[in-house]
Amino acid sequence: MEIGIDSFAAFLPETENQTYVPASERMQALLAEVETADQVGLDSFGIGEHHRAEFLDSAPTIILAAAAARTKNIRLNSAVTVLSAADPVRVFQDFATLDLISNGRAEIVAGRGSFIEAYPLFGFSQHDYDALFAEKLGLLLELREDTHVTWQGRFRPALHNQPVYPRPVQAKLPIWVGVGGTPESFVRAGTLGLPLMIAIIGGSFARFRPLVDLYYEAGRRAGHGPGVLKIAIHAMGFVGETDEEARDTFYPGWARVMKKISLERGFPPASRAQFNAMCGPDGAFLVGSPASVRDKMIAVNETMGGISRITFQMSSAMLETERMQRSITLLGAQVAPDVRAALAE
Repeated sequence: MEIGIDSFAAFLPETENQTYVPASERMQALLAEVETADQVGLDSFGIGEHHRAEFLDSAPTIILAAAAARTKNIRLNSAVTVLSAADPVRVFQDFATLDLISNGRAEIVAGRGSFIEAYPLFGFSQHDYDALFAEKLGLLLELREDTHVTWQGRFRPALHNQPVYPRPVQAKLPIWVGVGGTPESFVRAGTLGLPLMIAIIGGSFARFRPLVDLYYEAGRRAGHGPGVLKIAIHAMGFVGETDEEARDTFYPGWARVMKKISLERGFPPASRAQFNAMCGPDGAFLVGSPASVRDKMIAVNETMGGISRITFQMSSAMLETERMQRSITLLGAQVAPDVRAALAE
């Protein structure tokens, strides 16, 4: 199992227990967090894409390129690229360039996005949410396979034997499909034979098992062998010295973000009791001591029938970089070796 971090480059506000951090300082801190993840042996670091005031990740490939120049081993991916509102040619070029800078460490996680700001910003209709993604994913896959592409679609001008450069270091640039809980998305990924990144940001891991089975069944029906299909989990996560410390550290910032989102979307914000339940044995949060997080990751792997990668979404808590780096260090130095050893046995 690969273990990594995903960040939305949360923009730190002024609160009772931390001071406001300017955007330029926050960006430098984020790059330091990627360096820490690389140094402690974590496998991946992903940068999201949002077009909102509380996040600094509207141009994720630029952040990833800066991180590539400061790291040696860690794989660098989007989390996710909002492909529906992007030009697949530019996405491919950006990540092929990132692959050159990183010497073969770039990956694309393509999704439709859980926020809608990108659609009006780039001139697309939210009503075409799924059709945009299906068409653009198809073109992105063609661009990966061939240097010269002839293609025609509904949402983008046609290509007529058009060469697309540069080409990446990797013979086949990894492209994951990022999904939430829509069954059709699991079926599409399985049918295409693409690895699946599942965002599980609440509830329980177990409720996603039927969707995972649906993914594997769709892949089997399409003729894809077991070695082609694989899943990854993106989940809220934070490691502290103790369960209590981890929860008390993570909760305030997470609750602040969730309160804002709940007001926008018209549902009640989660309570501390609900948060604690999601951190418990049956919940979908990987928040706790090294031992608790280790045990839960092993249990989740069994529940899902085998996981290729788990990524921790820590930045939603909007914590100062020292706390983030300490958690990253605990994850890489204590949790990851124990999980790998247990799964090897």
